[in-house]
Parts: sequence; C-alpha cells; structure tokens
Amino acid sequence: MATFFSTFSTPNPLRSKSILHHHHHQLTVKCSAAASPPLPPPVQTFWKWLSDEKVVSSKSPAKPGTVAEGLGLVAQRDIARNEVVLEIPKKFWINPDTVSGSEIGRVCDGLKPWISVALFLIREKLRGEDDNSPWRSYIEILPEFTDSTIFWSEEELSEIEGTQLLSTTLSVKEYVKNEFQQVQDQVILPNKQLFPFSVTLKDFIWAFGILRSRAFSRLRGQNLVLIPLADLINHSPSITTEDYAYEIKGAGLFSRDQIFSLRSPIPVKAGQQVLIQYDTNKSNAELALDYGFIESTPDRNTYTLTLQISNSDPFFDDKLDIAEANGTKEVQYFDITLGRPLPPKMLPYLRLVALGGTDAFLLESIFRNAVWDHLEQPVSRDNEEVICQVVRSACQSALSSYRTNIEEDEKLKGENIKPRLEIAVGIRAGEKKVLQQIDGIFEEMEMELNEYEYYQERRLRDLGLVGEQGDIIFWEPK
Repeated sequence: MATFFSTFSTPNPLRSKSILHHHHHQLTVKCSAAASPPLPPPVQTFWKWLSDEKVVSSKSPAKPGTVAEGLGLVAQRDIARNEVVLEIPKKFWINPDTVSGSEIGRVCDGLKPWISVALFLIREKLRGEDDNSPWRSYIEILPEFTDSTIFWSEEELSEIEGTQLLSTTLSVKEYVKNEFQQVQDQVILPNKQLFPFSVTLKDFIWAFGILRSRAFSRLRGQNLVLIPLADLINHSPSITTEDYAYEIKGAGLFSRDQIFSLRSPIPVKAGQQVLIQYDTNKSNAELALDYGFIESTPDRNTYTLTLQISNSDPFFDDKLDIAEANGTKEVQYFDITLGRPLPPKMLPYLRLVALGGTDAFLLESIFRNAVWDHLEQPVSRDNEEVICQVVRSACQSALSSYRTNIEEDEKLKGENIKPRLEIAVGIRAGEKKVLQQIDGIFEEMEMELNEYEYYQERRLRDLGLVGEQGDIIFWEPK
C-alpha cells in the first residue's frame, strides 16, 4: 500500500490570498431608530474637517454615529435602496500612491504595498498633536484595536486551543513580526529624521489590523485603499449581496479625478445604520481574524483538510503528474463547509493519494487521460477502506485536541459572555460540527463498502461480461 499522508493541520494562512483581507469595521449590527448619543469630540473634529473640505455637508444622507459596536454610519434621512450615501474624492484616500507622494515615499519605494501604507499610518499616528498633518483628524478616530484574534491576549487565545483559527492567528502574527523586523532594519532605523520616534511591533500590528479590517479592495485599479468616513460602515449578516455597494467612478464627464461611491444595498430609515455585507464567501474563522466578529449561520463554519502526496511514495512522480493535470497539487487544501457536500475533487484526490498495490496499474501511461474519471468512482475495496480509515482517524484526532466538547460550547452560548469568548465558543463549536460531519460521511462510506461497484466490476460490465445481477456471463458453445 502506498504511503498515505492526510493532515488536518492549518494551511499556510497566506495561501492564494493577499495577506490583507479587505474592508472595514468591527461588529455585527442591531439597528435602532432611537436618538443617537452625542458624537465624541474626535469624531466631531473629523466631520468638521470633511465639511470644511466640501466632502460632506449638513444635507449628506448619512453621518458618523455612536452605535452598539462603537462608530457607524447613521442615516440623517430615509435612504432608498441603491441610493448613493456618500462620495469621497481620491485626494482623501490613503493608498500606496498617497505614500509615494508623501515625505516617506522615497524610503518606501519597493516595499510591499500594505507595508508602505502601514508605515504611513504609524508615522501619522506618532507624529504628535502639534503636527498639522491633514490626516490627523482621521487617525484620531481609528480604534486602538478590534476584536480580531490578532489583538487577543494569551488567555483569550487559550479559548481557541485546538482550532485552525489559533494556528492561523499565530502564523499571521509571526508573519507580521518578521516583516516588521525587516522594515525596522531597512527603513525605520536608517531614517531617523523621518521616524524620530520609537516604532514598536505593537504599532505595526495595530496598522496591520487597521488595514485588515478597514481597507477596501476589489476596486477598479485599487487593491488596497483606506477611504475615510466610508470605512465606518458596518456589516450586517441579513444583507446577503455584495453587489453594487461601492465602486470607483469618474468625478465627471471631463474630469480625470476619481471618486469612491458608497450605496446602500437596502432601504434605510432615518436614524438607522447604513449597512453592507462585507464578504459572503468568508468563513467565520476569516471574519474573526479580519474583523473580530462571527455569524451564527451554519455555512460560515468551515474546516480546511490538508492532503498531500507523500515524497516517499514510490509512485510520487506519476501521482503528481495526474494531480497537476487535473487542477490539484502535491499539497492540496479542501475547505469543507457545514451542511454542504464534500468539494468535488476531494474523493478523487484521496483515492489517488492512497492508490497502490494491485491498483497501481491505473497509474500507467496508457490510463493517463482517463485515470481521473476512474478515480471519480470507487477503485477497489482496499483503496476505499484506506481513505475511510485515514480520514476518520484524522477527524477523531482533531476532535480530541479541543478543550471542550460541543455540548459544553452550546451551554456557554446561551450565557451572557464577553464578545471575544463568544467568538471563541462559536469558532470551536463550528469546527467540531464540521469534523463530525466529515467523520459521519466517511463512516457511512465504510458501512457501504460491500455494496459499491469497483473498477474491476465496472470494467467487466463495460465488456459485457457481467449480467444485470452481477453474475459473470460465460461463453457457451452452440
């Protein structure tokens, strides 16, 4: 039997994604039409700055408001579905172009975009209140932290022990630390005149967290941009579409200037929050890492299964060739979501990884073009048994690494607990439910091993050598 590696380790958190996950603010929202409490002085100063610059006015459809989550955008009058809520000209955006045109542009040349913007934010924050930077009133309203797991204490992180979110969080923090050490040595320390203050890892994590939670992306020509005021908008789980919430457009028929335009995806009454959907595709773990909240909908719960063709497999080259020809890799990640079927390529890939012994003939070049089709169905009882045993064993091992069981988590959910503990309980309960689901699928497969039709029977049937009842047809002379 071929060596078979199946791990439920956390994949590289940066795989196939930008390190910066896009958007804005902090927590899920409960709308209320009650009178808003007075704005904190820094927010009043920020609004006055935007008013003085003619970006907003007393007639603007929405303005900052104090809401349950902290700050949000509150409608000043009834707003219709798809109505423009605010428009922010490009000169008020913070993006890599902003950094290039600033005093630190020269020393940031060649840095990763997010790192240059992070340095810009840190410098603006640490310059001191005497400085007359145009960005000061915006920097002043940025939170010191969110409930993202990158800001959690060790005690808080212990509540997600055993989860993939914990290892992802630690990997991301390690990544940020390594980037900070490099930029400190190469940019901050050699340029004391530009950075006359101490810049710490804590500052760098703050800037990373701000960008991760507030930056807009997937915009025309913009992969990373902070939009003051627009980034106050909060998320609502009840809004299920991301369409048309925001866009970049020209400022006018003959203008080259660009404007960021934010629309309300649903009608909003005066006094209520204007809300959008941040990302319908993010899992709860990603929501917790990026923004510091989770949702209660089942399909936000995912678990990433990591499968690998072992380097020591005697058929490694053949298997890798087949895997790559069919859109998979030597190490393949499968995101499994609660209540949804297994990813389509997962079973064929598992069968390929486990292929060996008398089934190895399928790896021969004569089968190369058809082998994946054969792997779509059970190959042999041995092969199917191995994948069931390995996956179930990995599920049970992963389930044993949590500090609590689902029943204990569900009991806590009903209590009045702090937001970060609520996130931890939701994450670990969700992961366990997905693991139980995977285990259940493969337990059912194990129970049906005798009922499957395997490759050899299918082949005999295709050749007309097996009857409808599965009996072998012998040629008889007339």
